[in-house]
Amino acid sequence: MLSWFKKKQAKPDEITVEEKDELAPEESTQEIPEDVVEETGFVPDEAPAEEKVEQLADTIEQETVQQQVESPEEETNGTGLFSRLKERLAKTRHSFVSRIDNLFLGKKTIDPELLDDLEEILITADLGVTTTLELLEKVREQVNRNELSDPQVLKQMLKENITSYLTGHARPEKMVMPETGPFLVMVVGVNGVGKTTTIGKVAHKFVKSGLSVLLVAADTFRAAAVEQLKIWGQRNNVDVFSQQAGADPSSVVFDAVEYAGPQNFDVIIVDTAGRLHTKVNLMEELKKIKRVIGKKLENAPHEILLVLDATTGQNSISQAKLFNEAVGVTGLALTKLDGTAKGGIVVNISREFNIPIRFIGIGEQMEDLRDFEPQQFVDALFAENAGTQSLEQ
Repeated sequence: MLSWFKKKQAKPDEITVEEKDELAPEESTQEIPEDVVEETGFVPDEAPAEEKVEQLADTIEQETVQQQVESPEEETNGTGLFSRLKERLAKTRHSFVSRIDNLFLGKKTIDPELLDDLEEILITADLGVTTTLELLEKVREQVNRNELSDPQVLKQMLKENITSYLTGHARPEKMVMPETGPFLVMVVGVNGVGKTTTIGKVAHKFVKSGLSVLLVAADTFRAAAVEQLKIWGQRNNVDVFSQQAGADPSSVVFDAVEYAGPQNFDVIIVDTAGRLHTKVNLMEELKKIKRVIGKKLENAPHEILLVLDATTGQNSISQAKLFNEAVGVTGLALTKLDGTAKGGIVVNISREFNIPIRFIGIGEQMEDLRDFEPQQFVDALFAENAGTQSLEQ
């Protein structure tokens, strides 16, 4: 697990008091653009009352304890891990591969009607119109030239092309530890996608690899965000850096990185807001946080991880586009893949943005946040005689 990570060798350079003053956050009165609200669901709302925050914290803590009680030991057998992946992708497989199998059942040749039906299946599985048309373009050409006639060969071609979309990235497939200083991950995404939970589970991966972790609560606009992150910090036995509610996020991050230096942390994970309860433009706020991090730590943030909810389908494409344009996303985490019948969004996002998928969430248990392995994912999706237990849940 994350064995490719290496320990830091030295402390990061200190920053002067004058530089800190220059980095003081500027007050902004920008409104959130209506198109951003419409495309991504950034809807300002009132922060919950303090008593609701306490109730939420209690609920999260109870769920955490329950998960620890119910969660089985993490499987170390590769076959066991693959079996669970197949099980958790049952909804997607049923709506995608099983429909393709039913379409091909009894067919000996590939005709235009079959290709039209296949196109509908691929689009409704959230592969997207452009990706689907690209997948079928070569197929139609080969059929017209009488080079392809067997539906089963066509299915194998689809599997190979989907794999190529998931592996053909220009960016590094793995996160790389800097030679000196801590590895800093800035996590972004709208509220409700499972961002804080993903941070907790990623922190667990680092801790299990023997690395020291600091969580930074820079989502100061949502009242329950800090409490939620602290619960994950307690669960992983890692430090959480936070300030008062409503504090400027970039100042929180600045102070957190300054605190982390002498503490010799290996990894810093920064939680950011998914929407704001002020008139500050969210993307501008995230850009400011990124600038502050970059001036405090050389070449940081080393990873900008965007968390997306796979069940939101094409809306996640809009979110990825906006966040990538604003801060330059370097990796993706797709949550709730076990709860969607449209897991083709994984392929669509990979093709559209050429950004590697780091993690996929296939359940509530700690080990259900998986390092994304493209070939394993495709094999599980196209697996024969896979169980459908998840469909009944």
